[in-house]
Order: sequence, then C-alpha cells, then structure tokens
Amino acid sequence: MGLTAVNRKARLPDLSRVPAVDEVGVNERVARFQSRSIKKAAKVDALKLILSMIDLTTLEGQDTPGKVQQLCQKAIHLHDAMPGLPHVAAVCVYPTMVATAKEALSGHDINIASVATAFPSGMSTLSVKLDDTRMAVKAGATEIDMVISRGAFLSGDYRFVFDEIVAVKEACGDAHLKVILETGELGTLDRVRKASMLAMYAGADFIKTSTGKIQPAATMQVTLVMLQAIRDYYYETGRMVGMKPAGGISTSKLAIHYLVMLHETLGNAWMTPEWFRFGASSLANDVLMQLMKQSTGVYQSPDYFSKD
Repeated sequence: MGLTAVNRKARLPDLSRVPAVDEVGVNERVARFQSRSIKKAAKVDALKLILSMIDLTTLEGQDTPGKVQQLCQKAIHLHDAMPGLPHVAAVCVYPTMVATAKEALSGHDINIASVATAFPSGMSTLSVKLDDTRMAVKAGATEIDMVISRGAFLSGDYRFVFDEIVAVKEACGDAHLKVILETGELGTLDRVRKASMLAMYAGADFIKTSTGKIQPAATMQVTLVMLQAIRDYYYETGRMVGMKPAGGISTSKLAIHYLVMLHETLGNAWMTPEWFRFGASSLANDVLMQLMKQSTGVYQSPDYFSKD
C-alpha cells in the first residue's frame, strides 16, 4: 500500500495547537515523585513489576549470535535461585539477530523487539527503512522500534516525519510500533511534546524517549512530558498508547520513581508491560539484587548475577 492510501487513515495534527510545556511545573512534579518511597511488600511488588516491564537489550556492533542467545537465556532464567519471578517483557536486538532470538525464545511468552529504520541515526531513504522493518518482522519480530528523522522534525518538516511513521506502521503488519523521538536531540520539552503528539497521531503503539546512543537519554522530566501527551491524546481519541523510557535507568530506586510517576499521571490501566516498558541492559540485575535483599536481608555480590 502506498503512502497516499495509508495517509487517508491518518491526519497530520495541527501542532501549533499543542500547548506549551510549563518547565518549572514539570521540575516541581518530578521533585515530588523523587521524594516518594515505598516499603516492604509494596516495594517487592514494584520490583517484580519492573522486571516484567524490561526490554532486555543488546545493540552493539560487536553483537554475535552467541551473545544474543545468552541474553535470551537470561530473559528466560532471570535468577533461578528465586523461583516465581516474572519474565521480562521482551528482548531487543538488531534485525539481523531477530532469527537467533526467535529460536532461543521458542516456547516462551517473551516478545522479540527489533530496532529498524537505519537505527540509531535514521539517516537513510524511506525504501531502506521499510525494507529494514519488513526484514525484522519477517524474521520474527513482534515489536519494531523505529527512529524519527530528527533533522526533518527540527527543520519544521512535520509532514515528512509523519508520513514516514505512517509508512513504517503499515510495514509492521501485526507487529507493534514503538517510535523513538531521540529526545536528547530535540532540545526542548516543547519539541518533545509536539513530537509525541505527531507520533501518536501517525499510529505509534508506543512512544519511546531514546536510542540509548545519545546523551541525555531518558530523564524523568522528558518522560513526564511524554506521559502527559499520552494522557491528552487518550482524552482526545480514546486510544491508549504505551510509553518506553530508554537509556540511563539502571537502578531500582530510579525505576520505582518512574512507576510512581506513571501511576499518578496515567493511572492503573497503564501499570502493565502491555503499556509501559523500560529500555535497559543493566536494570534487571539491580532489581534482582534488591529482591534478594528483601528476601534474605543481605545484599548479594553482583558476581552472582549474569552480566548479559
């Protein structure tokens, strides 16, 4: 299906009507979220929920089939010394590693996510991006993480960015589409809010902060603005959209702050792996260490947990 046909289903929103972000207010709310703490049984429940929301990720030029297989084994067996743990939401790899992940995860209810569209820069033609997406889906990806064309967005060519997202969504078929804004390159919270609305109206199933390759990556301020955009979009359309902060979230304490923010901004309906994910590679081990501390009263050495 061509772009013209696809675009009949999606209409570019009037981004001039997107309200400006109150940056002072955002900082004040984030400070309040960071002051909250939860204890004992509620903390254990939160830690297990965080585990179930993680997209275990390896996106390096040195990735090999063996490394991806090892990551998949970790996804299946997070810590066998603690029976009853939930599994992670997904394993996220490059398109060329999707088939390896699919084989390694066979028989397990763990999603296979793949970055696409010339990740992480997005600097390629639409035809290449669509081929990249279709290759990943054909190999077995159930989720696609695409990057927007930040140069086009920053130059004000919103139609170009919108049409690309619509076309990639069509190429995804039944796979869910996560749209990466690369907020560290957008520069302002106002742009983050506009990019969030644009992506959702173009058909994104999730909006995602970052590739993890640019600093700053996920921040609570950026994530709050994106959550507020999701709330406003839901009020306007009735369609739920998921959220994925990615990059820089490596401790349980910080992840719990994100959960508090999620709950107080979007409510219980979004408090599931279906609607919220953490893009992380090291967060899982810290969560496992915290769970062991809650269970035994003492911290275990990081050496007791696999690195990948």
